[in-house]
Parts: sequence; C-alpha cells; structure tokens
Amino acid sequence: MAEKRLFCFGLGFSAGFLADRLAYQGWQVTGTVRSAEKAEAMQAAGLSVHVFDGVTPMDDAGERELSQASHVLSSVPPDAEGDPVLRHHGDTLSKASGLSWVAYLSTTGVYGDHGGGWVDETTPNSPATERGERRQSAENAWLALYRDHGVPIHVFRLAGIYGPGRNVLQSLLAGQARRVALPGHVFSRIHVEDIVNTLVASMARPRAGAIYNVCDDLPAPQSEVTAYAAGLLGMEPSPEISFKDADMSPMARSFYKDNKRVSNRLIREELGVELAFPDYRVGLEALATSLKG
Repeated sequence: MAEKRLFCFGLGFSAGFLADRLAYQGWQVTGTVRSAEKAEAMQAAGLSVHVFDGVTPMDDAGERELSQASHVLSSVPPDAEGDPVLRHHGDTLSKASGLSWVAYLSTTGVYGDHGGGWVDETTPNSPATERGERRQSAENAWLALYRDHGVPIHVFRLAGIYGPGRNVLQSLLAGQARRVALPGHVFSRIHVEDIVNTLVASMARPRAGAIYNVCDDLPAPQSEVTAYAAGLLGMEPSPEISFKDADMSPMARSFYKDNKRVSNRLIREELGVELAFPDYRVGLEALATSLKG
C-alpha cells in the first residue's frame, strides 16, 4: 500500500483532531501554523510543521512535503484578496501527481438566509455577509483546480463547530454565555468528532468535485442550547436577551443574518456517515460528563 501522507494547511481545531486520528493510525502528518513561535513549540514536541501566515509562502521544505502528500486539507479562511493557500501554493497543488484527495473546509454561510427553511447541496448559494461571499469565491477557486487540472477537490460546508475545549458549557463556566432570543431563528451545529468522521469517510470513498454539508440532525435556537447546557451543569439559565438589545460585536451579530436548517442527508446516504453526536443534547451530555471527570 502506498504511504499515506496528510498535509494540513492550518492545523487548527478541526484539522488538529483529524491529524491526531490519522497520526495514531500510522499516517505521516504535517502542516502549517501561522507563527514561528507555535511552529517551534510543535516541533519541540516532535511534530513536523511549517509557518504559513497567508502573507508569504511556506519555505522550500514545506513545498517539498506538500508536493509529496497523498491527501491535503485546507482550513485557512479567505481574505480580502482571495484564498491565501491557492494564491501562494495553488501551482504546486495543480502539478502534484500523487494526490488522491484534497479537502477545503468551507461554511454553510454560503447559503445565506432562507427564513428558517431547509437547504441542501443543490440549494443555490446566496451569501448574506461579506464573510459568506468570500467563502463562496474561495469554494469556486478550489473547485476550479478540479475542473482545470483534475485535482481531486472536495468541499465540506461546516455548520457551527463545537467539541472538547470549545463549547457552550465552558462559556457558561467562564461567565461568558448569554441567551440571545430572536424568534424563529435557528443555527445548525456539528461536533468536531463528526467532522473527522465525515472527512475520513470521504477519504475512503472520494468523489472529486463533491460538495458536502457537515451538520447534525437538529437545528436549534441559540438560547435553547444554552439553557440545556446550563441544566447539565446544575445552573439556572440566565434570562433571555432580545437580539436587538444584545451587546454583540458586529461579527457575532452578523451570524444572525442567516436563518436556515441545513440537511446532512448526502453525507449519510453517499458516505455512510453515522453521527456520533446526532444532536446538541447528545454532544453536550458527553462533554458535560468529561468535564466532571
């Protein structure tokens, strides 16, 4: 069997969980971080990483490892000028001969607002924010690598991500969680373990040019999720704050421009994904158990 080598642009939250699982299975894993300080810390722990801040290209060693990869994942967000990975390393990707799977992690924000209705991968994109517009342009640029050069691109549109170290339980414990009420508004979510499950399933069954929604079965209001999490911690839920009165940053407020329910039918039917955490209740219960030790 050919050696399996994963290269991750952006070893952040989701990519980090994927890298850990594959490294445990014997894959060679490398990737990028934004700062030299973080790279040095990870290298001291025996990991192979390179610096890529989106402004300047990786060093030659990083380019060599990228050209030798069998699998590539990018979780680097686009900037005002486009996708930084493609800007600096798209040529290497277009010429790499050993690639069997390339993934771009996008967002369900490309769909825009659908008034709480359901969307799937056939729904036309209509982003409601500048962030969503940038993601749509980045998706198109990655998919062009498939159309123009035959690179096996797969796009994954992720819902709101949560998991160990990044969840509403910890926000509550830190005194930072609020219950924002906007009648009729819902968010879709996904546990990071199920992101990894979906990516691994796609690696086993690649379909170049594919687009997949990655979300759980139960879109729900933010205030409902926060109240449930408070109950798991034995805390009294805080009173709801109306959206118009909530003190939020422009970025946080922008997430409420999109109101939709995202379907995960395709990852279930085509990739055979069985969600470990099919709704926020199951996910938060597991996380609460782990917090209690």
